[in-house]
Amino acid sequence: MANLSILTINCGSSSLKASLFLANGSRRNFRYEHISDDKTHSLHKAFNNLLHDLGSDKPTVVGHRFVHGGDIASTARIIDDRERERLNSLIHLAPLHLPSNLLGLDLCRQLFNVPQIACFDTAFHSSMPELSKRLPIPDKLGLHRFGFHGLNYAYVAQVLPGIIGATAYKKVIVAHLGSGASLCLIENLQSVDTTMGYTPAGGITMGTRSGDLDPGVMLELAKRYSPEQLGDMVFHKMGLLALSNGESAEMQDLLTSQNEHARFAVEYFCRQVRAAIGALAAKTGGVDALVFTAGIGEHSAQVRQKICDPLGFLGFTLDAAANAAHTTRIEQSNSKPIVIIPADEEIMIHDLCLNVLAEA
Repeated sequence: MANLSILTINCGSSSLKASLFLANGSRRNFRYEHISDDKTHSLHKAFNNLLHDLGSDKPTVVGHRFVHGGDIASTARIIDDRERERLNSLIHLAPLHLPSNLLGLDLCRQLFNVPQIACFDTAFHSSMPELSKRLPIPDKLGLHRFGFHGLNYAYVAQVLPGIIGATAYKKVIVAHLGSGASLCLIENLQSVDTTMGYTPAGGITMGTRSGDLDPGVMLELAKRYSPEQLGDMVFHKMGLLALSNGESAEMQDLLTSQNEHARFAVEYFCRQVRAAIGALAAKTGGVDALVFTAGIGEHSAQVRQKICDPLGFLGFTLDAAANAAHTTRIEQSNSKPIVIIPADEEIMIHDLCLNVLAEA
């Protein structure tokens, strides 16, 4: 175990994040984005670049982030042919993510003749009670809420006690805000509720995903579009992109734009996040700390301010200077903790790989 070099792989639709944790304790990070307009070609090229950049450093284990693990509570599994087939059967649950996750797996199997381990974003939420998991539809349909972004939520739960002490074990709301976005209510460092549902398309508004919609809207759209067209719209053409009248799905672009539709999209997003914080606080009878993480949550002081300004009634007051400086603690002295924690799914993948190998 001490001589392992673990390569972590996080495949997006046209990007690749990777980290190599060397046996000597050092870490190398790699990121390749939007290399080509063709997603498959882009990922192939990204892996070629990764292989070149690794040089003489080669992994003895590869751990993969998988957005969906299906109806299993396992946090991670070694991928054999049977598990590869099972993961393929889940594509309909996360069509924006799983094809890229699987392509990354297949490319790594070709490049590295070492154990491949799948680490599941859904597993952290297996602790949710039935009140959180159940959907108000006939139980015989077998559909329920899964929740996502679990690898990063697990990382936040792991490091939070070192930042805010015993408060971390109380009622904490974590806002994972990126191109995909969700919030999670954590109690005693475990998931109790989350905004995403059966698929990563649910919850709050995201870059190109609407979040929760009136089912009647979907029924009406189903009359106008084919299933393929509607699927493409749900995952690629809604959300901030639609709210900004097609200007951009990227929050940074919207924040710097002078277009009224871009400003509207930003306000809409922040209002939805505030509403989700209020809803989660109401479900559990209050909240003791608020955490921002992921791209928007970590880097956009303006978005954090818009979200936090109306939350004084919950006991949160932002310190403007600390917020602008992106410090770890950004609350005023009379406020409950407001924390920024940079996302690090890679360290969780690393740890899960060690756990799986230790149990094998």
